[in-house]
Amino acid sequence: MITLTLEEIARAVGGTVHGASGPVTVTGPVVIDSREATDGALFAAIVGARSDGHDFADQVYAAGASAVLGSRPVGGPCVVVDDVVDALTELAVFVRDRLNPVVIGLTGSVGKTTTKDLLAQILEQNGPTVATDRSYNNEIGLPLTILRADRQTRYLVLEMGAGKPGDITHLMRVARPQLGLVLNVGPAHIMTLGGVEGVAKAKGELPRALPPAVKGGFAVLNADDERVVAMARETLAQVVFYGTGPDATVRAEDVTVDTTGHASFTLHTPSGKAPVRLGLPGEHLVANALAAAAVAGVIGVTTDRIAEALSAAVRRSPNRFQVTERADGVTIIDDAYNANPVSMRAALRTAATMAAGRRRITVFGEMTGQAEETAYHHSALGRLVGELGVEILVVVGEGEGPETLAEAARDAGVSVHAVPDRTAAADLVKELLQPADVVLVKASSEAGLSAVAAALRDPEN
Repeated sequence: MITLTLEEIARAVGGTVHGASGPVTVTGPVVIDSREATDGALFAAIVGARSDGHDFADQVYAAGASAVLGSRPVGGPCVVVDDVVDALTELAVFVRDRLNPVVIGLTGSVGKTTTKDLLAQILEQNGPTVATDRSYNNEIGLPLTILRADRQTRYLVLEMGAGKPGDITHLMRVARPQLGLVLNVGPAHIMTLGGVEGVAKAKGELPRALPPAVKGGFAVLNADDERVVAMARETLAQVVFYGTGPDATVRAEDVTVDTTGHASFTLHTPSGKAPVRLGLPGEHLVANALAAAAVAGVIGVTTDRIAEALSAAVRRSPNRFQVTERADGVTIIDDAYNANPVSMRAALRTAATMAAGRRRITVFGEMTGQAEETAYHHSALGRLVGELGVEILVVVGEGEGPETLAEAARDAGVSVHAVPDRTAAADLVKELLQPADVVLVKASSEAGLSAVAAALRDPEN
């Protein structure tokens, strides 16, 4: 963050300085986790359902933090405000107004984090880049990302999530991006957004809030998703389409996938074409790569440099198709950070390609947030497990989703094991494993199945 005095922060957020016997300057990061406090940091003491950040004030001061942003005095230098989350937002707006980076906002039902990571690795070749950490894409995470920027930051890449209508509109007001990217619209958060059409409307808040073309606004849209294509009619920004079809401005041709699951293609942009071989597995990542390429092209990165960066890109976020090869030939695929019908299908198909005839064990938990379509989507997933020839399916958890998934897979001829929790799943798979097996672990994050993948990565665990 840019260096600010405690008095400047108080004025920016409408707060009051307490506990400072003299001038105090914040020179470090703004954090909400006391374990991340470092010299010069500002600790935002958020009161959550499980903990109260104010209780950790002594700990952050001991770690070198300059001050606390809280809703009550804590015995040391602090700025007291009515609402800490609102104050974070105001501070982010204050800092954003004093910087001049190229700001990119991106959203979508699937692939936000991977696309953000790919785009950041392209832009870093051109200049200092700050991108959303992990999945800090909400009303707390986005301000924290903006506050990581300083006067040297050239690019600011901001992932934007939507749990309810109006979320993205709020984030756009805070970030004010010149470029906006919409990846796709799918059945994610449909319980709170009102079905897939509600999801489309929520994601459409991003292009609607972009500046007009005459003021440098660009909307980068997925030409392969009809709901995203329709958003072109709702924005005043200049529209750039990416996709696999011949009419897309940025497109992939001659897509192939090798036995390790890595996709290769020819990248076409208005300024030329270049070969790409993605260093990350999964044919579904071609769409993410194209999205990142389209944004980078708008900014002015050459096609050759985009292709080189995509080919060299590495995984930055854990539990997203993270592949581990054990000494006994077993392949563990940890894709358990989150799940919806689209990402489940993509993971299954990529695992099938990677297996190349080896036995597959698939560990699936529930896809949450599917509302009245829970049974439909889990049943369809069970049928696909059978169609793709998965030998063993381990279904974790109870309730309509897991039970429907297990029943559909059994009907499709799959050997199905139903277990109550992740501990039982890990123990069972350890018993079933044979050398050279391929194990895919995937579910919504609430299921916590990354712990299963972690246990399987270490056979001695």
